[in-house]
Amino acid sequence: MNDDIWRFADELGPEKIVYLHDSAPGLRAIVVVDNVACGPSIGGCRMQPDVSVDECFRLARAMTFKNAAAGIPHGGGKSVIFADPKMDLGEKERLVRSFARAIGDIRDYIVGPDMGTDETCMAWCRDEIGRAVGLPPELGGIPLDEIGATGFGLSVCAQAAQDFCDVNLDGARVVIQGFGSVGRHAARFLAEKGARVVAAADSRGGVVAEDGLDVLGLIEHKTAGARVSEFGGGHAIGGDALLDVACDIFVPAARPDVIRADNVQRVSAKLILSGANIAVTDEAEGALHDRGVLVVPDFIANAGGVICASVEYHGGTETQAFAAIEEKIRANTTRVLADAAEKGERPRVVAQSMAEQRIRRAMTLRR
Repeated sequence: MNDDIWRFADELGPEKIVYLHDSAPGLRAIVVVDNVACGPSIGGCRMQPDVSVDECFRLARAMTFKNAAAGIPHGGGKSVIFADPKMDLGEKERLVRSFARAIGDIRDYIVGPDMGTDETCMAWCRDEIGRAVGLPPELGGIPLDEIGATGFGLSVCAQAAQDFCDVNLDGARVVIQGFGSVGRHAARFLAEKGARVVAAADSRGGVVAEDGLDVLGLIEHKTAGARVSEFGGGHAIGGDALLDVACDIFVPAARPDVIRADNVQRVSAKLILSGANIAVTDEAEGALHDRGVLVVPDFIANAGGVICASVEYHGGTETQAFAAIEEKIRANTTRVLADAAEKGERPRVVAQSMAEQRIRRAMTLRR
């Protein structure tokens, strides 16, 4: 065992880091169960060729804070599979089923969908080990990616956050980085509230339209398998150029560390809503705060998905899930931003303190 993994350890966790390998289907995966004081961990399974144990741990810790801040009875965990999610479907099924069998005995980890996995993958996991969230409706699940639970939560967060920054959601210019299951729904729900999505990008490039994109048309275009940059409602740009587009709200909804110290000066937004976990580095977040940019902590803004997953796991309905997302994200966003403004602190400092208090209290109640 590499002693370097101990760099992750602190008072909160991680409880376990498990490396998984099955040579037959070529499975290479990692599971991090970070903290289960509040209940069994829930966290998505990410499939990408370039994931790492560092990314998995950071995502698991974000889930620990997210679940605690949302007040749901679950701890934080995460898993990553080293593979190309666009592989042949039969090969992907064999790989995911192998992964599911490998986590069967990790009973304090409940898997859900994440980048590179979806409701069908969760159905395969459920079939193998009897537990997963984000299931297809045919299995009694609430398909959180299909209904846009995380994107809906981001729109609720934006409504609450506009009272704490120089942004009016009605007419606000929005840029979406990552037009996948989170980004496209965030665009849809924000547009329904009057915002103008002026630019969006996927991993292959982006599109800009100063007067606003046809969001529903872009979603249909992307769903058909076409590149965002090929959408006819604007002009194409490189994905990295998205940072330079003038906007009021920037929504990073793809990979970690999109906004960093080396590019933070290019961001013109007044409000950052992270659809992805750990999308803004700590150094960049500090620089944005010093400039007066409001950065809502990722685990506050994008909690809609895991709130939905928890409602599903405990037998609730889609209607109950949307109500819970609305209530919890609005209340937490307002509380965190109000406290941060009163104390002159970064919102992340306040939010993390709130989450840690709940976790530590739960830890004292365990044997």
